[in-house]
Amino acid sequence: MVDDGKKNLKNQKNAYLNLLVDVNAQIIDAIRILNETGLRIVIVVNNDNSFIGTISDGDIRRGILNGLTLNSSIKDITNRKAFSVLPDTSPGEIREIMHRNKIQQVPIVDEYNVVTGLHTWDDLENSSIRSNLVVIMAGGLGSRLSPETDECPKPLLKIGNKPILEHIIESAKQDGFNTFLLAVYHLGHMIESYFGNGSKWGVEISYIREKSPLGTAGALSLLDVKPVDPILVLNGDVITDVNLSKMLDFHESNSAAGTMAVKLNEFVSPFGVVKTSGIDIIGYEEKPVIRDAVNAGVYILNPEVIELLRPDEKQDMPSIFSLAMKANKKTIVFPIHENWIDVGTPEKLNQVREKKKIKLSPLEN
Repeated sequence: MVDDGKKNLKNQKNAYLNLLVDVNAQIIDAIRILNETGLRIVIVVNNDNSFIGTISDGDIRRGILNGLTLNSSIKDITNRKAFSVLPDTSPGEIREIMHRNKIQQVPIVDEYNVVTGLHTWDDLENSSIRSNLVVIMAGGLGSRLSPETDECPKPLLKIGNKPILEHIIESAKQDGFNTFLLAVYHLGHMIESYFGNGSKWGVEISYIREKSPLGTAGALSLLDVKPVDPILVLNGDVITDVNLSKMLDFHESNSAAGTMAVKLNEFVSPFGVVKTSGIDIIGYEEKPVIRDAVNAGVYILNPEVIELLRPDEKQDMPSIFSLAMKANKKTIVFPIHENWIDVGTPEKLNQVREKKKIKLSPLEN
């Protein structure tokens, strides 16, 4: 029996423990849990706490209407198709699951399907928004996509029924970010006209207007107010499923000054490779796997790194990392395994358009 002091459990870290019921329990046990917790869900588990399904008040009422009694087994009313999520599922993805399926709670399970927690709609809605500024470089000429970009800026080219930049902003919002700064140049007035102040998307959008192309990083020198927290910098032609909130956590937990997301690629050489020293053979490897890390166009920079920039000077992001390293600032990589694609070429843009949806899954990179 749970005492009265534990009735309001939803803000307690281990509240889910009071929702667990063994698969061999009776309907009366499920009713007792619903009444005592007020969370409108019972989580059905095996004796090792592995997830089987859920029971709601509606499930119980339907069971009774079908002739079950309070002493009947809960096996007959358990929803074995109930949703669950892994611990690293993003808040945006969880909200989408809840909204699409009209549910208010989702159990959290680990890689072994053991219940470790519970997400509720109220907790997600009340979770703190990341205050960090997201800067999106949207000023490029998009020359490789001409003639499409002759009269339309690349960020406004559509994938499905939305511009590339809208997909990027909505994805970042799902990860908890709502303050954006768009660096614009080529046909920038069209981008400003489309997005305005961002209120249509429930975010705040302001602009940096480049007088000349400043590269993938130079616009950061034009910030009116120097940030006090790390900022995220995104290329305006990169579509990715990477969770920006997790990347920020990674950056901060490693005490980094600069973090660059990298996509790991593997290439199997079609040839055997002979290792030599002078004319001597010192080794041989048959069709070795060559691994490299590709700059993914997603970055996090601390304020002290931004201060290394010279105002109005053209600067690309890799050179900023070189400046940071020369200044003995800690720079790290954030390896991403998520879907990622640079839509800066006609081939890649068409590839994404053929998928006709974002987020892209599966996606050939």
